[in-house]
Amino acid sequence: MLKLFHTIKYLKPIQIYYRLFYLLKKQIPTQQTLPPIPSHPISHRLELIPSIPSETSYQTPNTFTFLNQTQHFPKTIDWNHQDFGKLWSYNLNYFEFLNQPNMEKEIGVSLIYAYINKFTELNDGLEPFPTSLRGINWIKFLTHHAIQDPLIDITLLKQYHHLLYHIEYHLLGNHLLENGFSLLYGAYYFHDERLYDKAKSILMEELHEQILEDGGHFELSPMYHQIMLFRLLESINLIQHNRWKSDDLLRYLEKRAKLMLGWLQQITFHNGTIPRLNDSAYNIAPTTQALNHYAKRLNITPHIVNLSDSGYRMRRGLSYEMVIDIGQIGPDYIPGHAHSDTFNFELTIHNQPFIVDTGISTYNVNTRRMIERSTSSHNTVELNGIDQSEVWGGFRVARRAYVTLQHEDKKRIQATHNGYVKRLGALHQRLYLFYPDRIIIQDRVEASHNIPAIARLHFHPDVDIEVQGDKLICNDTTIHIRNTLFELKTYQYASQFNSLQDAFMVEISFTNHLNVEILL
Repeated sequence: MLKLFHTIKYLKPIQIYYRLFYLLKKQIPTQQTLPPIPSHPISHRLELIPSIPSETSYQTPNTFTFLNQTQHFPKTIDWNHQDFGKLWSYNLNYFEFLNQPNMEKEIGVSLIYAYINKFTELNDGLEPFPTSLRGINWIKFLTHHAIQDPLIDITLLKQYHHLLYHIEYHLLGNHLLENGFSLLYGAYYFHDERLYDKAKSILMEELHEQILEDGGHFELSPMYHQIMLFRLLESINLIQHNRWKSDDLLRYLEKRAKLMLGWLQQITFHNGTIPRLNDSAYNIAPTTQALNHYAKRLNITPHIVNLSDSGYRMRRGLSYEMVIDIGQIGPDYIPGHAHSDTFNFELTIHNQPFIVDTGISTYNVNTRRMIERSTSSHNTVELNGIDQSEVWGGFRVARRAYVTLQHEDKKRIQATHNGYVKRLGALHQRLYLFYPDRIIIQDRVEASHNIPAIARLHFHPDVDIEVQGDKLICNDTTIHIRNTLFELKTYQYASQFNSLQDAFMVEISFTNHLNVEILL
């Protein structure tokens, strides 16, 4: 109950209200006063320049691969398939496969019809989030193939009317933005004023709230930043090439996109990959390179930004790039994609991953999910076996660490977090020192008594490690760990969903002070 209290006390009143409201709607069905659906809704063919194609996830006949898990349906497609968990079911209902490179018009239409025929039996697919993504993907497919089908249109309009009365105000964050982006597509497709007014209201308010001053998305997942930027560029594509409306929305979206592009350029490694901080994985979102090319075709140029309030920093030396996290875990009222990873970092050497975030392999609420969000799975310090921030339940956080930045310049970053103050009476301070050919990391635990501390470094699976006294010899890099005990262990590295590899990590035990020097 205490953990639950420390979770819900951060929620906004609107989240609590709509959680109760939607719960009551399920328990006590009422007759909704919805506007009538015309028997022959008028859709409008849109003009769109080519977008970033979806990953290939559909193979005939009726075979789907999402999150590295493949399912063949020998007869009819089970749109409620749950064997691989809710996220896999969501992906099936997104219909992103309609926009994969090899999708034929006839097959795409047949898949839409197969869905319509099972519409009354749907479960996850009727939720607002997959409804939002499915709406965009159907409209893009219909536009690309110049399809105007009365049955598809009426089903699509019904979904948008349903979405309009089930906006995800109880979740907010990226879910609410997805609702807004999709309503914008529906508004343009049907020339629907109500959809447009709601879409504009959501996008203007939420992009102001969710995009930080340095351009980062406030949930602090580089992967979700890429997804939100992609959806923003899709909306710019829509408005630029379809002059149904003429107001200030396009200009505002373009300004937000330039800011997000600037942040993404700052945080992306030279090898093109993003740091996998918080809930981030590869092969989910469009790459930074693909987003840059798409933005260029839309005449969107990135702003030059300095990383600041997102809490992430990039430092570069002669042969290395290092991204460190000295920020908060995310917005207090929606930390579902946050990890207990304050002062975590990733390090590449000669454009190759060296010290890495352990990644995520699942969104299922299970032991693996708990491990991947825990402090012990990150390159930071754990005290007395306790997480810095109380992550639990798959997407929840109770008490959480807050960071105080004490000093920052190009060569030095020093910060302290208070995640252990109330439970252990301790502060953790970390100092990063940057030189052209070496990095020094100093940890200090400030407490009235000695508290067991463990610092961890997780290495990429391709890194070979040899222990020589107080040194780790890692390929051509030497790591000095002086005056304390350390142990080489294995862990499971997750580069993608449902993909785990054995790799090495070092556990360093200390009490008050620790000095680690990485010679490059």
